[in-house]
Amino acid sequence: MTSEILTYTLEGTTAVVRMDDGKANALSDAMIDALVAALTRAEKEASAMVLVGRADRFCAGFDLRVMMSGPEAAKALLGRGSELLMRLYGAALPLVIACTGHALAGGALVLLTGDVRVGAAGAFRVGLNEVSIGMPVPVLAMELARDRLTSTELSRATLMAQIYTPDEAAKAGYLDVVVPAADVLARAKEEATRLGALARPAFIATKTRLRGKTIAHIRATLEEDMQSLLMPQA
Repeated sequence: MTSEILTYTLEGTTAVVRMDDGKANALSDAMIDALVAALTRAEKEASAMVLVGRADRFCAGFDLRVMMSGPEAAKALLGRGSELLMRLYGAALPLVIACTGHALAGGALVLLTGDVRVGAAGAFRVGLNEVSIGMPVPVLAMELARDRLTSTELSRATLMAQIYTPDEAAKAGYLDVVVPAADVLARAKEEATRLGALARPAFIATKTRLRGKTIAHIRATLEEDMQSLLMPQA
């Protein structure tokens, strides 16, 4: 499975999904479609999935060209992207993320969906920058942050729009381990092999117990939250 922006390969029982749009790996309509298709395929034929970015760029978040083109287009993209994030967060197989570089806004949210997050050491920026650009942190982002980030960093990471280096991001909860950039993918594959050996039914049932309420809450509040974000009342 190969497109201009995403490559899917099955290496043993691990699905390796590579995002590379030649730029910053924005969550465009095309990227979202490709990621949903890749995850759906991986859940059918793989024991674990590795999601990896391009060198120095993991994911820049939602496509700004669409987000700035008008409220309806932005709402449509956010809705589709939110469903992708919920699919990743509740994936019916272990999801290991190889964070190869910068991960801001929606890119940081993708990190929060992973079961294990391996980050590249380097001069990279990770975090939710919404408040710094004049946008409230959406419920979806807040709840993922609440679930995954350390409690002592939650306010800084959301309310104060703190941006982290990889080592700082590991302490905050965006990443689980930071390794040299050349080792990121290999380490992620090792983690995928380890997690892929777990009993699948037990893994799925436990993930549902762990994350199911958060996913249900996000989906239940998504429409109202998007309305307030994109079309605030005067």
